[in-house]
Amino acid sequence: MADIIQLLPDHVANQIAAGEVVQRPASVVKELIENAVDAGATEIKLIVKDAGKTLIQVVDNGSGMSATDARLSFERHATSKIRSAEDLFQLGTKGFRGEALASIAAIAHVEMHTKLHHEEVGARIRIEGGKITEQEVAVTADGTSIAVKNLFFNIPARRNFLKSNQVELRHVIDEFQRVALAHPDIHFDMYHNGNDLFSLPASNYRQRVVNIFGNKTNEKLVPVGETTGVVKLSGFVYKPENARKSRGEQFFFVNNRFIKSPYLHHAVVSAFEGLIREQAHPGYFLYLEVNPATVDINIHPTKTEIKFDDEHTLYAILRSAIKHSLGQFNIAPVLDFDKDGGLDTPYDYKNKPVHVPTIEVDSDFNPFREEESQGNTFSSGHSQTGSGSGSGGGRPSWQQNARQGRPADWESLYVGLGDRDKSDTDHFSSVEIESGEVMGSEVRQSGMLFEESSGSEPSVTTYQLHKKYIVTTIKSGMVIIDQYRAHQRVLYEQFLRQMTVKEGISQQLLFPIVLYCSSSDVALLHELKDTLQFIGFAIDKLEGDEITITGIPASVSESEVSIILEQLIADFKDEIPDRSFSQTDRLAKSLSKTLAVRSGEILNEASQEALVNDLFACKEPNVSPFNRPTYITITVEDLDKKFL
Repeated sequence: MADIIQLLPDHVANQIAAGEVVQRPASVVKELIENAVDAGATEIKLIVKDAGKTLIQVVDNGSGMSATDARLSFERHATSKIRSAEDLFQLGTKGFRGEALASIAAIAHVEMHTKLHHEEVGARIRIEGGKITEQEVAVTADGTSIAVKNLFFNIPARRNFLKSNQVELRHVIDEFQRVALAHPDIHFDMYHNGNDLFSLPASNYRQRVVNIFGNKTNEKLVPVGETTGVVKLSGFVYKPENARKSRGEQFFFVNNRFIKSPYLHHAVVSAFEGLIREQAHPGYFLYLEVNPATVDINIHPTKTEIKFDDEHTLYAILRSAIKHSLGQFNIAPVLDFDKDGGLDTPYDYKNKPVHVPTIEVDSDFNPFREEESQGNTFSSGHSQTGSGSGSGGGRPSWQQNARQGRPADWESLYVGLGDRDKSDTDHFSSVEIESGEVMGSEVRQSGMLFEESSGSEPSVTTYQLHKKYIVTTIKSGMVIIDQYRAHQRVLYEQFLRQMTVKEGISQQLLFPIVLYCSSSDVALLHELKDTLQFIGFAIDKLEGDEITITGIPASVSESEVSIILEQLIADFKDEIPDRSFSQTDRLAKSLSKTLAVRSGEILNEASQEALVNDLFACKEPNVSPFNRPTYITITVEDLDKKFL
């Protein structure tokens, strides 16, 4: 049998390696920015066009490279970060595999300009599909500039798997933010299609978080800090009231490297137990510094998953540190059984002299004394108690009792009223009380609430089961409707009709609603602004991190606006349900999912009937917008079979 095993050509091997390292434009952004950080840059600029599909350019003022190093940097497994296998356990840099530039050059058009600081001229290299087409001496600025154009130009199948520009840009921004948050001492800029998205000057960790996610973020942050022999922990967590329904700002950094760790995430969530509502996610920015020898980051090509030697200790430290911070800043309730709250001295009484309290005792008070007379005037009470205390002069007894704290002789005030009460009732002897039967018949006759049933069949045609299903009858049996899915279908077709006809009803607000979110979320709402206006949202201002809303749809309450926009942004970031749908369709689905009446909500009879009628007036009443059945039918024959 002939030999069948052979070595792969270099260009094929590079494309296979590129499939592991470069999955989308965001992967290229991550590798290039991390290389710029490793080069010691203090200013890094990211330029992106068409969400990175057309151009990704990273410009830095780092150390730069010589002409020889520039050429070798595109070879596989060529790196300046490690020299031996032992160096893998003492890593202090972002990259070390030596695969990034070779993988990127194999699937794109790459052009590099680089120059050492002490050199007068630099080098320029152009590579297309892994082959160097041009290398020459060039006049360029200090540092390195790498431009990656036409990503996946020679692998059209991979390019077709890329999602829309909105989603790909979201991933690019995520990678940019992760590196920027880990290195607040570096100035970062980001541009997309000529627009300035981020300008982050060098600052501290807190200011970097505020610069990225908006000024309102500052008041949400609770600092966390703990130093042990195992880990040095610092960073911030969001206050419990700022927990969101969607996974928002959640960042772990280990030795200034962004990681994903479900185990440590569980530690954070458990620290918030009892403080946040169900299905809410806390936000956090946590920085862990550990001994590099105790972690292994070489277990995944993207280096976002790492392995700790002692995860259980990190879990306990992280959980207790967050709990301590929430209690220290009075975010979490604290029980102190040794402290008596009555001993706290108000600030106003701090410098005032202390007065000894005095006690007044009525020596004549006897709760068992029988009243000597039962009068119906105030004078009888006076003669009874006038000599009791020896004070009061001619003051009536009820005033003395009020002053001295005695029980007043209030029963004497009602003496003699019994006869008058009996005589007064005679005046009401002719009043007739209208019975419920008469009132009910009159209401039925007026036709305002109910119609009187003509037979033995009850007038109620719908019934809510377990606050989730609506049961109604039909000629052949009965229909059981899922109220949440049914309302989704009704709202979905309603929103589609409004956006298509562009005749959404808007309810103008007396006081505009001002919301704050990150600049990337504002950029997303810029694209959705026109479509949102067609269904009733009037957005007056979209600048920086501020959103001003002056009108909302008639079916939406003011308290739901922030929830709706938060869910809408989260759906479009993750491209729910799929990129093959139009923006209008995706927006209608997202809004219908958020505004539909949930399972567990009680509906009155009128609402039940209206939902049933609206559902069967839809074009597709059988399924929800997400292709789930909205109702099932049970015939009389099916019921008869159950009793056989």
